[in-house]
Amino acid sequence: MHIVDRRLNPGGKSLPNRQRFLRRVKDVAQRAVRESAREKDIKDLGKDGRVTVPADGVREPRFSRQPGTGLQDHILPGNKTYVEGDTIERPPGSGGGRGAGEGGEGGENSEDAFRFVLTREEFLELFLEDLELPDLAKRRLAVVETEGLRRAGYTVTGSPANLALTRTLRNSMSRRIALKRPKPDEVAALEARLEALPEGHPERADLEQALFRLRERAKRIPYVDPIDLRFRRFEPYPRPIAQAVMFCLMDVSGSMTEHMKDLAKRFYILLHIFLTRRYRHVEIVFIRHTDRATEVDEETFFGSRETGGTLVSSALVEMKRVIAERYDPNDWNIYAAQASDGDNVSSDGPTSTELLRSHILPACQHFAYLEVGDENGPRAGFVEHRTTLWRTYEAIAKAGGPIAMRKVNHRREIYPVFRELFGRKEGRAEAEA
Repeated sequence: MHIVDRRLNPGGKSLPNRQRFLRRVKDVAQRAVRESAREKDIKDLGKDGRVTVPADGVREPRFSRQPGTGLQDHILPGNKTYVEGDTIERPPGSGGGRGAGEGGEGGENSEDAFRFVLTREEFLELFLEDLELPDLAKRRLAVVETEGLRRAGYTVTGSPANLALTRTLRNSMSRRIALKRPKPDEVAALEARLEALPEGHPERADLEQALFRLRERAKRIPYVDPIDLRFRRFEPYPRPIAQAVMFCLMDVSGSMTEHMKDLAKRFYILLHIFLTRRYRHVEIVFIRHTDRATEVDEETFFGSRETGGTLVSSALVEMKRVIAERYDPNDWNIYAAQASDGDNVSSDGPTSTELLRSHILPACQHFAYLEVGDENGPRAGFVEHRTTLWRTYEAIAKAGGPIAMRKVNHRREIYPVFRELFGRKEGRAEAEA
């Protein structure tokens, strides 16, 4: 048996060759993807990316004879210097040269790098695989649904506005043909023949009788009968909302170091990639706070620093305001991720708790709190010192609030922690135990 795959490749590309090429340069491409992740913004990370790899990374191994030793056979054109059987001396210094980019004439850096463009799926596959999250795109979170209407065939009753005119006339024509309703042309032809005959003609009585029968039959078989009527039918169905908003909340007071902000950005990048794999349209809202909270752009969110105390409730109040103004929970899937070093005014705990329980958590699909610490701190999952904010959120979680909490100190801990937060419920329960 011979199987021939005649499926078309993507336009302008040879899919099998491209897949083999990506497998060959996988390690080099992953390093290039990691480098590009440091420079790109969160929204741009999941888009198609141009990757640059050294030409050495795309070479295939091959066997060849050593040019300086051994015998080699060549076919050369005839000439006046050599005849068959002559031995050609090797040129001096032919102990095996090096090509361009290997110390030849162009020097060490004479060879150009090789550039190619990764599709979005290829970029995310390399990015996620390197992060040891092979099943990240397969995880399912809660999906908010809304009621929609869709066509569900036809019905014999309904509103005049939903009358299916084409289907109604089709039924009418089928019925008239089946019952042999007289056509208007037949009636008009008999009327013309009857008018052409003079009074007292012997055929006139038969024609009048035939015309009467046709007219009576046409009256008994109407052009459109109530049985012909068809109305478009609609039925409600749950329609998933294909849009989400991602709230990024972060403490930017003086106690938040650049290392802590870098940990937070890596976590936000993973969350954004995850949501874009699940939802068609994802928006990002950046809210930074000290003792006051403001909505800013991404560059300001990660770049600038401020001084002052820490008041977490200010960020929650700002998030509540943005949700009320732009993101109705009935129309949007809302996700929130908060990063902080755990500092907060102790008197602000009850206010933050009330805001979360009454306003923020009921509107969110998922709320994750990431407590970032110094690079030389304890390993992830081990809380040596419970900060003020950690104790506040821990009390909400123990009371059954839908909030996930993790502590991270090192870059290598971001990805396992993210997987714990957004894995299956049983996996999260085992991790918390």
